[in-house]
Amino acid sequence: MPTKLQFRVVHVSGQDDSYRAAELNNHSPLTKGWQSSRFCLYPQDIVIQLGRRSRLCKIQILSHQFLIATKIEFYVGDVPDGVPLSLDTARYTRLGYVSLSDNEKTGYKARELKSVHVDAVGVYLKLNIHKNHVNKFNLYNQVGVIAINVIGDPLTKSYDPSDPEYLLDVSDNRIDKDPALDGYLNRPDYISPLDDLAFDMYQDPEIAQIIRRLERKKQEAVLQERYDYAKRLKHAIAELQKVGEKLGKMEVEKRQAVENEDYDKAKVKKLQMDEYRLHIYKDLNLPDLLETTGSRHPHPINFDSERQGTPPRLLDIHRSPRSPPLTPPKYDERPLPITHRQPSPKPDLEPDPDPDPDLSQRRAYDERPLPIHKPPPVVEEEIEPEPEMAAGEPEPMTEKDIRDASSAIDVFGHPLVSKAYSKTWSYREDSLLAVYKQTQALPSSTPKEDAKAMMRAAIFLAKRAIDDKVYAVFKAALQLEKMILTDYVPKHKIPRQETISAVERTIPNLLHKSGDTAVRNRDDTKKFIQDLSNFPEVRPTNVVPHECVKLIKPNMAPRLAQSRLEIVETLYKELGLSTSGLNVDNLMPFCVEALNHNAGEVREVSERIIKNLYREVGAPVKDFLPPDDEKTRKNTLWRQLFEYFDKVDGKPSKSDQKKQRAEDEARKHAEIEALQKQLQQLKDMASGKAPIDQSMVKGAKKGAGGPAKSKGKPKSKVLAKTSEEDNMSIANMEKVCIFCGERNEGFNDEGLDLHYWKNCPMLKRCANCKQVVEIASLTDHLLSECESKAMFSKCPRCSEAILKEEYDQHVQEKACNPAKAAMNHCPLCHQDISNGEDGWKEHLMGQSGCKQNPRRLLALNKQPAQSRLPAPKSRVPTKTNKTGRR
Repeated sequence: MPTKLQFRVVHVSGQDDSYRAAELNNHSPLTKGWQSSRFCLYPQDIVIQLGRRSRLCKIQILSHQFLIATKIEFYVGDVPDGVPLSLDTARYTRLGYVSLSDNEKTGYKARELKSVHVDAVGVYLKLNIHKNHVNKFNLYNQVGVIAINVIGDPLTKSYDPSDPEYLLDVSDNRIDKDPALDGYLNRPDYISPLDDLAFDMYQDPEIAQIIRRLERKKQEAVLQERYDYAKRLKHAIAELQKVGEKLGKMEVEKRQAVENEDYDKAKVKKLQMDEYRLHIYKDLNLPDLLETTGSRHPHPINFDSERQGTPPRLLDIHRSPRSPPLTPPKYDERPLPITHRQPSPKPDLEPDPDPDPDLSQRRAYDERPLPIHKPPPVVEEEIEPEPEMAAGEPEPMTEKDIRDASSAIDVFGHPLVSKAYSKTWSYREDSLLAVYKQTQALPSSTPKEDAKAMMRAAIFLAKRAIDDKVYAVFKAALQLEKMILTDYVPKHKIPRQETISAVERTIPNLLHKSGDTAVRNRDDTKKFIQDLSNFPEVRPTNVVPHECVKLIKPNMAPRLAQSRLEIVETLYKELGLSTSGLNVDNLMPFCVEALNHNAGEVREVSERIIKNLYREVGAPVKDFLPPDDEKTRKNTLWRQLFEYFDKVDGKPSKSDQKKQRAEDEARKHAEIEALQKQLQQLKDMASGKAPIDQSMVKGAKKGAGGPAKSKGKPKSKVLAKTSEEDNMSIANMEKVCIFCGERNEGFNDEGLDLHYWKNCPMLKRCANCKQVVEIASLTDHLLSECESKAMFSKCPRCSEAILKEEYDQHVQEKACNPAKAAMNHCPLCHQDISNGEDGWKEHLMGQSGCKQNPRRLLALNKQPAQSRLPAPKSRVPTKTNKTGRR
């Protein structure tokens, strides 16, 4: 298992006399680190030698806060077989590099920790440090490294070329193998947090060693199945880590006092550290915990010492500035390779070496069946305050709380703030009421900086109290914030940026509270957020809507997500889109993300917002949704939304369109079957297979020149002649276009279809649905039958079908030719023509007819006028399909 490797610096290209490279050999809170010499040449080199030849797994670099290098390259050095170990004989392999941030965002106060994973074998590690980032604090163009940490696996033997049995083994063999460690973790690539650089840099060295001893004890206890003991050790380690950090900070303060020659303060600090250390050791009962007294079962440990009382003299410890935090590692775009190893087989566990006399009794107890426990049903409950008032003073604040509330303590004092942090709800409520009175009573003549400081401190306490489970404390927090934003801000003329900051600090807590299990808390919170958005000093900033429409996560609790959507819905209804900060660009991404939530009640509210938004702004809403196609409409959610949009636009829904198309197809097929049946009857009469029906051939006789004259002839001859004429008329009907009357011997089924499709001057192909229709009924077709009928509207002046996108301009211009009631109106040339079918024929087929009918001249040139037959009075439907079939 990789562990922390010991090393020492053996070469450095340059160093500052006060910050020498030897500082890198040790890790502690007092480590000053290495700094290059002033105005040095770059790059700078640092070479460290490991205690033995090792496989390197992880390298950590803690950079200086303002003496920052732009880039650090890593090289691992090794020596060939049988060659003496020295810097001159080492051969280096480049591993890669990391880039460091300029640290401007943190104000040059935070140190950057870089952790990179490698897989290399060697004895030396060389750091090639490039030029520095330029900033106002780095006056001499230096670079600095606070600490270096190397983690890896030592190989089987130390480097000794004189030993004939020495082999440069690069296998995964390890020395000092701890069977308890491998058995406990069963992960060969596991790196203990105790080996991390951050642990030693912020821990008291003595406490760090004790923690490591306890960690080994814990692993051994797990192997021996002494789980109660392991649990105690785990809690003791957690407690000692906090103690180690405190002692580390106190050690830094003592060092600073010594450097400032304030020896009295240094002496007090030393006494405090010694007393605190002894108190903790006694409280944790370390001898029994480490089993140095021979006891196998240590006494119970009290981990509530800080809650029950403060260690002696701890209240006299002065608060020091917080140690600079470690920033998260920032890897270069070309990071060093990350090594993955397969876990080794788990070794067999050794039996417990100490026999237990009560083993049989304990096993009998353990073999009993476990009781079945049914959890109580989840109910919405609200924490009610305890009925009695607490007497005396509130309990002391912890050091962490004092650190966090330092700004509020500076303004309102320690006693008042300690009440705000008390475990007794009455103290917490009293503290908010006291802050309310002090803030409200502050004179308007108070300097603006002091007024802003008090406002920040009050908002800090209100923000904390918003999350309180006791309703009275929560309501007091709302009243305090309301007074600050409505009275305090205009009274002291607080800048707008401060107001925005105050709202931004509390609005996340309010939004979280809106999902509380108690109905009263939820309703009051939502009502307050709505009122907050309308406060005179807050509404112009639009900060509340902007915070509310931040994207929610799909796994957010349903109650919380629903409340968030309901708040946004109410804000949209009350504030609108004009100057509220709400618009399509921030509402739609918020709602679309909510549509992906797994709770139906959340999606319902989101759908309502989207529908209301579409009614107001229309098409821009669709830009944030999937494309409106058949694939998308297979999803029920999107289909319902798009059908609602069609309804708003006045379009028939897709289901209505499908139903209408089905009805049209059925009617068309019925008409075609009826015509085919009629035609077959005519053929049967012409061939003599069926008696002649005078009602069916009446029109055909007229189309052939009218009834024959029978005056002065015998009745039998007249009937015979009539029968011959009828047969001739029936035969000729199949060769005649029933629309324009053209007769052609080539007019079979295919010939007629081609004639309808390309040549008949009475017909026209619809540009939208490609169906062949009569020109006389083209307007009705576009308005009621065409697949694209939703795109047209009827002009009240000319009665023609006009595209909707051109309709408004068409009506306003009033340039169209008005249609007369007693006349036909041509949709091609927009002129009024004579009424009846004859009027249409003359206009569409005549010599001086419609100039916009391209088929008119083609028909006139194709066949003389006398070769045309008048069309029968009985006509086929006014529409054919795309193949020309009627």
